[in-house]
Amino acid sequence: MSQTPVLDKAIKNVRVVRPHQPSVERLDLGIKDGKFTTIAPDIPPDQAKEVFDAQNLLGFPGVVDAHMHIGIYQPLDQDAVSESKAAAMGGVTTSLNYIRTGQYYLNKGGSYQEFFPEVLALSQGNFFVDYSYHIAPISSDHIDEMQFLFEEYGISSFKIFMFYGGYGLHGLSDQQNLFLMINKEERYDLAHFEFIMRGLTKLRERYPQAKDCISLSLHCEVAEILNAYTKIIQQDSTLTGLKAYSAARPPHSEGLAICIASYLAHETNCININLLHLSSRKAVEAALMMQTAFPHINVRREVTVGHLLLDVDTPAGLRAKVNPPIRSREDVEYLWQAVLNRQIDWIVSDHACCAAEKKVSLHYPNNIWLAKAGFGGTEYLLSGVFSEGSKRGMSYNHIAELLSWNPAQRFGLFEKGDIAVGYDADLVLLDPNESFIVRADESESQQGYTPFEGLELTGQVKSTFLRGNLIYDKGQILGSPTGRYLKRPYGVGA
Repeated sequence: MSQTPVLDKAIKNVRVVRPHQPSVERLDLGIKDGKFTTIAPDIPPDQAKEVFDAQNLLGFPGVVDAHMHIGIYQPLDQDAVSESKAAAMGGVTTSLNYIRTGQYYLNKGGSYQEFFPEVLALSQGNFFVDYSYHIAPISSDHIDEMQFLFEEYGISSFKIFMFYGGYGLHGLSDQQNLFLMINKEERYDLAHFEFIMRGLTKLRERYPQAKDCISLSLHCEVAEILNAYTKIIQQDSTLTGLKAYSAARPPHSEGLAICIASYLAHETNCININLLHLSSRKAVEAALMMQTAFPHINVRREVTVGHLLLDVDTPAGLRAKVNPPIRSREDVEYLWQAVLNRQIDWIVSDHACCAAEKKVSLHYPNNIWLAKAGFGGTEYLLSGVFSEGSKRGMSYNHIAELLSWNPAQRFGLFEKGDIAVGYDADLVLLDPNESFIVRADESESQQGYTPFEGLELTGQVKSTFLRGNLIYDKGQILGSPTGRYLKRPYGVGA
């Protein structure tokens, strides 16, 4: 007589990859109420209402893509559907998205008390993966709203775009107030950045139980350097395309901004800072130098899969335009060495769906200066890191740390990022031996192209589970959007 099933689902024959655990074990995973509840060498099939055979594929924790942009170039509710489908097909189960007031996104200024509920309303019911948001305090009033955002919506991570001080999203701007939709008396400058840091320090002091996951992320480039070099490079006919764009936003602009940001963090006792999308040797070296100079500052260093897979000679050309720019092959290899040396804390996509017509000017198709910045890539995050990392001797558990555990811990997602009892049953099954050629027409993204087109990657995502539910399998998105908004700290640390 068979016993009454005690599990909602059993996923059998998984070669489980866990962060901080070097060995890969063949195990069965028992799931109930969206959580891993049993992990054992053999779970009898009659203990579960449903059984899924993983066929000895590698099982990674669901990927936490900690740097995405939803709704930047197309309506947020539409973008959420298509781009979270792309995330799911790549093994991403949690999407953390940067958003701000001003032009692009909702194209609105004003307070976050009015702005953010609209963001959540447009998000609800449209994400195929779980999601949350990082918020950029653009006006001085926003600094005063950080406590409200934390208390009401669980926003524990904030952002500064350092180059917006005299630069727009795509170029020189002498009308920052119009671009950012702030009062003409206000300045988005170093003093504003300092006051954001002081506000964050007060928030950490007010909520000591959450102090480790309250952090500030920075896009580090200096506007004055960008402005000066762009003028020089635009007059230099020997440089075109991605090489010109990299020269116009030179690596030392990143390095200088990192030094400024780090000193301000020291001055304001803003302990937790995240240096985003480091693209060059000079940027990483500056970050390591500042960590030595200010050892009490808890610095985290991020790179993107784009900066790890692409260089200035990529056939994608201006379709690979992004801020900070794609760099030289020497910079790419230095970034990989930093990853292998454990000097990088997590890897992300910086996904921003930017349609082809925004990239390529109809009349000037080769003009890098007219192309919008940013591109999608969340669907290739795990496969890209697995493929290129494996070639360089990167261990599976290190990949799990960088793509799941580390970002989950930093951003207050305490039941994400591992395959362990009590954690959300987020799982991605990957075939380590299956190679594929990246083709944009096979992606769920609405972008219509990819700068990764034609790359051969080894490590194919076969299935993705979100809280135990199969949302992607054998090339197909399944069901309707069931992603939940994650109020942070989320899980056991809440």
